[in-house]
Amino acid sequence: MPRRALVQHRPWLVLSLIAAIALPLLEKTAMGGLWLMAIKTCAVGFLAVYAAQRTKGLRAGLFVLALALSALGDLAIELSLTAGGAAFFASHGVPREQVLDDAVALVATRQRGADDGPHVVTGPIEVRGAEPGELLAIDVLETIPRVPYGVISNRHGRGALPGEFPRGETNVSVFAAARDGQGWVPRVAGGDADVHFPLDPFLGIMGVAVAGDTRPHSVPPGRHGGNIDVKLLTVGSTLYLPVQVAGALAFVGDPHFAQGDGEVALTAMEASLRVRLRFRRVHSDHPLARVARRHGPIIETPEFLVPTGMDADLGEANRSAVRAAIDLLSEVHGMDPEHAFAYLSAATDFNISQVVDRVTGVHARIRKADFQ
Repeated sequence: MPRRALVQHRPWLVLSLIAAIALPLLEKTAMGGLWLMAIKTCAVGFLAVYAAQRTKGLRAGLFVLALALSALGDLAIELSLTAGGAAFFASHGVPREQVLDDAVALVATRQRGADDGPHVVTGPIEVRGAEPGELLAIDVLETIPRVPYGVISNRHGRGALPGEFPRGETNVSVFAAARDGQGWVPRVAGGDADVHFPLDPFLGIMGVAVAGDTRPHSVPPGRHGGNIDVKLLTVGSTLYLPVQVAGALAFVGDPHFAQGDGEVALTAMEASLRVRLRFRRVHSDHPLARVARRHGPIIETPEFLVPTGMDADLGEANRSAVRAAIDLLSEVHGMDPEHAFAYLSAATDFNISQVVDRVTGVHARIRKADFQ
């Protein structure tokens, strides 16, 4: 039976907002929602700041239907525009009609600087009334694959084993088919795709704007969220982020079909998604708000409360996650620090989120059922 969410929402506060390609920048739909033009409302390689141009303010409780594109760094490899826009995919049996026109258009019209991140980030989306001190809750309501395939990449100087992989002179992009709820890859280059793993789509990037006018790079995550790459953020989960600026200015991107904890090669199974998200405000006096202001993003799933820790040093990221977990147990469940520490040691898994985003991440899985 699904566990009760720690922060409840009012389901009647729901309208639709769609981020899509080839539509006016802001247009009302027949159902009373709004459409956003993704190419005009996305950034490449950098995240939102308070000074950024944003969408029209949304009332808390509305949901957003967004078309999330795979990372531009991968798209540039995958799409050979001189060969009709689909040479990479064609070599793996993908017909041209299954190559997204918006992806081709993005590669053709957006250029990455030498220091830019690879991610295509949609937003920022202003949430009316959101203020620093509060939390922005992002509920993941739906994730729908837009294509039946994805790509897993490893590049020189990147990943968990830089200097060891890739073994050759060129970077490696492994094509992965998606069918029957599974991802499929070959055992060797050019072989049949007979190795499979479950698909569980999620967004690697969800965040809020930071104060000031310096745009954060899209790769390292932080207290604003961003590229946290926690694979628990699937349908039914919620990400709680401490609001940094008025209106929150939320952004999303980096869609994945599947990822292992660690994301060791460099990327997950990168592939474009259509996602439906709800944005909610959580009062500054809520226990989760107090914890998140001190420690950063918190995730809630039907089964777990999930505090996070981040640092360039993986050991310190783990220590940060432990501190956040102790604080969460104290604020939410009234445990003293010594008993919280003991409980965590006996009952809670601390998982590596990723080790490839300059700032590493660790997250704790605190079972909600243990306190019911």
